[in-house]
Amino acid sequence: MNWRGSTTVSDRIFAALPYLLPLIYGIGFGAFIFRDFPVLELLLVPLSPFLALYRIPFASIIIFFLLFFLVVRNSNISHFIRFNTMQAILLDIVLFLCQLLFGLLSNSLGEGLLVQTLSNVIFLGMLAAVVYSVAQSLMGRYAEIPTISEAVHMQVR
Repeated sequence: MNWRGSTTVSDRIFAALPYLLPLIYGIGFGAFIFRDFPVLELLLVPLSPFLALYRIPFASIIIFFLLFFLVVRNSNISHFIRFNTMQAILLDIVLFLCQLLFGLLSNSLGEGLLVQTLSNVIFLGMLAAVVYSVAQSLMGRYAEIPTISEAVHMQVR
């Protein structure tokens, strides 16, 4: 859905970049998949500079607030970029909440089949949402993820 005007190639690229935030944050949930299929770790090689940046103390929260205040709240930036940035932020918040719940579960249940299955589901769901959103952004379309996109529409005017 491209209802706010046409998007340029640079807008499409800048709209896809914030999805690195939930992708990097969600990689931890893929630990069991990467352990079972080590060849998949080769897909993480292009992300290594971003992973190194993310390991700096407080870097993730600083990036989060910079994106929110400098991009989402800046009306001079196109709606398409602000929408996708806010959607990436909300995906990151969902992953953070999953990590909190996952931490509670894994402490009480250990590394059993239930914890591994939940971790894999969260990782694959996050990966599907990010790939879908990046593909839609690069095509110049708004990525509509149920509930999350509705919340983004309320935040980004």
